[in-house]
Amino acid sequence: MGLTPSYVTRRILLFLLIVWAAASINFFVPRFAPGDPIAAIIVRMETQGGRVDNPKALIAEYRRTFGLDKPLYTQYLVYLRNLSHFELGPSIVFFPTSVIDLIAARLPWTVGLLLTSLLISFAGGSILGALMIWPRSAHKFRFIAPVTMVLAAIPYYLMALLLLWLLAFTFSVFPIFGSGRIASNLVGLERVGEILYFSILPSLSMVITSVGLWAVTMRGIMVTTLGEDFLALAEAKGLPAARIFIWYGVRNALLPQVTGLAIAMGQMITGAVIVEILFSYPGVGSLLFNAIRTNDFPVIQGITFLLVVSAAGAVLLLDLLYPRLDPRIRYEAA
Repeated sequence: MGLTPSYVTRRILLFLLIVWAAASINFFVPRFAPGDPIAAIIVRMETQGGRVDNPKALIAEYRRTFGLDKPLYTQYLVYLRNLSHFELGPSIVFFPTSVIDLIAARLPWTVGLLLTSLLISFAGGSILGALMIWPRSAHKFRFIAPVTMVLAAIPYYLMALLLLWLLAFTFSVFPIFGSGRIASNLVGLERVGEILYFSILPSLSMVITSVGLWAVTMRGIMVTTLGEDFLALAEAKGLPAARIFIWYGVRNALLPQVTGLAIAMGQMITGAVIVEILFSYPGVGSLLFNAIRTNDFPVIQGITFLLVVSAAGAVLLLDLLYPRLDPRIRYEAA
């Protein structure tokens, strides 16, 4: 595969260094932000009509429970020790529910929504972008190029608003709100069907905008591939046109696209925050938004830490798989 043990070791050590640096930033930034999450909970309870006797003592007890009364360096060391055991602690707002349980309950919704949208837009956009510049088919797809450029420039949340107005408010084809309205008594295929039905509209808003971006980038990459000698050699051999297009054209132009796909997949864990909020979708993105709004430090740290680990892990895996994807790449000592 062209990989040496020393290179793999260096990449793993770099991965661990990135995770440690990100975890450290993840720890300090929320604590330097203004606002006290414990005091905010008390204030919110009182504004909703609740009455708290001796709030100062309650705040002090909460701070002791979450370790916020200890020196900052002690909190940092405890934080690193817990991370080494994959412990993210309890949520402040949803105490005593653990952060892991909160994320685990939301993660399947986010991964199911974004993974499906990402793979559909990646596959469709890459093939479409390649066809737009391929000499034997460019004349059939030339009218698609302006459309894909326009779609690539539209933010996904604006497309979500447009689809919401058109297909939910105007024609009532899909529900206005997200999967929170799914009946809890549904099981098996009925529940799966309902989840898919409630997920079509938010997924469609991301597919429409993303497919244009993948198509535009693939079109630009294919321009440089068309002049390569291996394409002329394949045509001289008399290989079928479909084989030349897929195996010699798309395959060799796909490597930068795969890099973008790996990074995008690594960032899926945060969810599409605005889309999830617009459609009341119970994903990790809406959980992160509520955690930031309420200064729920453990939840913010847990989600962002998992984001860093997943993104860095995706890049590491892709880096180690590059020689398999492209035989021209070698990681060998000189």
